[in-house]
Formats: sequence, C-alpha cells, structure tokens
Amino acid sequence: MDIRIGDVLEMKKNHPCGCRSFSVLRIGMDFRLKCVGCGHEMMIPRLKAEKNVRKVIREE
Repeated sequence: MDIRIGDVLEMKKNHPCGCRSFSVLRIGMDFRLKCVGCGHEMMIPRLKAEKNVRKVIREE
C-alpha cells in the first residue's frame, strides 16, 4: 500500500471523538497518526494501520 507523509487516511473505525480521518506524520514499522478531529497523536503498528484503512486521500 502506497502511503506517504501528509496523506489523510479514512479508517474503518471511528476515533472516540467521532472522526474517521487521520493524517500521517511518520512512516516506518509503526505509523504516527494524528486525528483530524481532536488532534490526538498515536503510534500504530504498520500491519494494523494498513488493515484498517478504507481510503487514502492525497493532496497533490
């Protein structure tokens, strides 16, 4: 899956704040994601993140 820094990921499940969109801050074995709704940052293992992605929104 082609995910780059700055992309916005729409996930299958909502964050507790109710938002599904997360922006990508860091890529590696783990992804550092920031919730677009509340600004909470989290680290998620790459396999779990790629499995839960519904759509990748890329600004060009």
